[in-house]
Amino acid sequence: MGKKESIEGVHSKLSNPINAIIEHVPDLDFVGRVRVFVRWIFFGVLTGAVVGAIGAAFYHGIIFATDFRTSHDIIIVGLPFAGLLIVFLYRLCKDYEDKGTNLVIKSIQEGDNLPVTKAPLIFISTVLTHLFGGSTGRESAALQMGGSLGYNIGRLFKLKEGNMKIITMCGMSAAFSALFGTPMTAAFMAMEIENVGVMYYSALVPCVVSALVASGVSRYLGIVGEVFSVEVVPDFSVYQAIFTALLAIWCAVVSVAFCSLLKFSGKTYIKLLPNPYIRVFVGGCIVASLTFLSGTRIFNGAGIDVIEMAIKGDAPYYAFLVKMIFTALTLGAGYKGGEIVPALYIGATFGCLYSQILGFDPALCAAIGMGALFCGVTNCPISSLFICFELFGFKGMPYYLLAVALSYTFSGYHSLYSSQKIVYSKFHNKYVNRETK
Repeated sequence: MGKKESIEGVHSKLSNPINAIIEHVPDLDFVGRVRVFVRWIFFGVLTGAVVGAIGAAFYHGIIFATDFRTSHDIIIVGLPFAGLLIVFLYRLCKDYEDKGTNLVIKSIQEGDNLPVTKAPLIFISTVLTHLFGGSTGRESAALQMGGSLGYNIGRLFKLKEGNMKIITMCGMSAAFSALFGTPMTAAFMAMEIENVGVMYYSALVPCVVSALVASGVSRYLGIVGEVFSVEVVPDFSVYQAIFTALLAIWCAVVSVAFCSLLKFSGKTYIKLLPNPYIRVFVGGCIVASLTFLSGTRIFNGAGIDVIEMAIKGDAPYYAFLVKMIFTALTLGAGYKGGEIVPALYIGATFGCLYSQILGFDPALCAAIGMGALFCGVTNCPISSLFICFELFGFKGMPYYLLAVALSYTFSGYHSLYSSQKIVYSKFHNKYVNRETK
């Protein structure tokens, strides 16, 4: 009975935020607002500078690993042994059940501890995974690394619990911005990803500042943000809206399949191979074997080059499906990295296939596919729209806007992150507070 009353109480306060503010948050006078503003400018700059520098080192580590693997192809046979080293490092640091980005989300939701070892662990293990040919991304790893760094900066300065959550989001914004060169997306994604339907606007200033500072630091240290060219953007019409809507709905279906496959792979690995050393070794053998059997290397690593192929209309028609399988086999076995760039890869190559079948411009279809897949797997529509603007420009705005809206709706309650909560229904103006699938 107490739990029910508690939930109803929270719902009441969320439904009537003005009363909640009046009851719990004293109004600040001008001096108080300036004090809070200065504090978060300081922490935003500090977090952005520290995380931006480490994010730049992480980026260059991934680039080195990718270049070395590309020029020394045989190194892929070492993937099973790299997996053994990754498991050993995590167990050495007493991290026996790594929850990845879910742990960062839980930290913001419930104040869970983020150990200082999380950042170096994800840094080293992700570089190892890319070096030996695992099929993963880097941005989800950056969210973990940035969240851990931000959290521990907060601990260093002995911030209170609510402020610890904000500085954790600052770290996430800074890391994502440093690696991808998209500060607008990074600032809002950190606020949007934890609880779908509720935005932590109290973190707006520090997240924006940390994202901008990290972006500037990373550029100074030699990182060039990703930008893709979409030159042919027809006038938006009913006909164009229909083709966009169909692509977005199909992308939502693919995003559900991708999330489900990742979770099924992880559960199956654990069920069949409960020992983490055996699990990661067998998974590495499977991925390495499939790599050599496929006769190509376009499914290893993050696959930014394949996204560029898709935008030109040159990606193989089956690329989106095989990438889903490779990524699920890699992450499910216990290798580290991220799911976001693979999701962008899948969206771009699926959009390319759609353009090949129906005769539309491949660059525009790939861009729509990337935005729609990103939204479908993260449940972050604002961030998804912003990433389209930052990667492809504003010219295709109506296409991206419609695609993101439809993908958000038709992807239902599936997500890459099991810790993510849907606070308000996607289909009704109703408080649901439910777990994602």
